[in-house]
Amino acid sequence: MTDDGTTDYFAGDPRTNRERMLAGDLYIADDPEIERRSARAARLADLYQRQTLAGDTAARGWLEDLIGDLGEGVVIRPPLRVDYGDHISIGARTFVNFNLTALDVAAITIGADCQIGPNVQLLTPTHPIDPMMRRDKLEAAESITIGDNVWLGGGVIVCPGVTIGENSVIGAGSVVTKDIPAGVVAVGSPARVVRAIGDEDAV
Repeated sequence: MTDDGTTDYFAGDPRTNRERMLAGDLYIADDPEIERRSARAARLADLYQRQTLAGDTAARGWLEDLIGDLGEGVVIRPPLRVDYGDHISIGARTFVNFNLTALDVAAITIGADCQIGPNVQLLTPTHPIDPMMRRDKLEAAESITIGDNVWLGGGVIVCPGVTIGENSVIGAGSVVTKDIPAGVVAVGSPARVVRAIGDEDAV
């Protein structure tokens, strides 16, 4: 307990809140350094949207400044919403439709040749179930990994800690709460595998 009666969750831990965040541990989000980095991401996303809508070829530069690792030929249609941007990696030739929300408190890795539908949410943050800890603004995060050539239909929500295997398809509106293997179709809330992708799916 501190002098004012609140709980000191980080007694003996000399790390900054951002260092705790990057380690995947509990931290306090309303930290000046974290807020500064979040504000920077919001400015870059806004500049990218404005310049894209204006037809300015320099818009790509703002996107490269925002996203930590941006592969060749990646297309992202604005608006785009991120927490920090520099914890996101997107593989070559991936296409992202309008209104992606990628809360990259932990790493978000998107493979090459993916198709991301409109209004997809990739959500790494977690919050304590304990009401006191939640009231004290503690949070953490778990990474999201999306393999190569995955298709996320419109409105898909991917929850913290989830991995989706390469070549899989997630149906529109699905909520992915657990890992999905490679080469399958999964749908629903929570998303469940309904079948494997096979030769019959070839055109």
